[in-house]
Amino acid sequence: MSSKRKKAPPPPSQASVSLERATRLYRLVELLGDGPRTRTQVLSKLKIDIRTFYRDLELLRECKIEVALESRKYSLVPAVKEALLVLPFPDPCLTMGDAQQLAKGRSKIHQKLREVLKQIVNG
Repeated sequence: MSSKRKKAPPPPSQASVSLERATRLYRLVELLGDGPRTRTQVLSKLKIDIRTFYRDLELLRECKIEVALESRKYSLVPAVKEALLVLPFPDPCLTMGDAQQLAKGRSKIHQKLREVLKQIVNG
């Protein structure tokens, strides 16, 4: 019997995204925050295909960012500022030294980073 613990997957709001996808999600939130848009308008403006659009919508919903569909138009339900607070951020490619330095602060964000470091160190 192994004593290794299985790690639970991160919550959806902790989704890892590429720089390209983070940029696209940001633009999608900004676009829908400006007012209702048809799917065709979104696809054209963001230069994406329908599959990418639906995948991005699903990720926004997993992050608890509500996107409403009414009269064939999509709109952002929370304010853009609120949505951006929970939008996934791309991996900044930090070194352990960078992360340790950043974890020295006193805010909740610093504490969050310290917890991640503990998980890495303690396996």
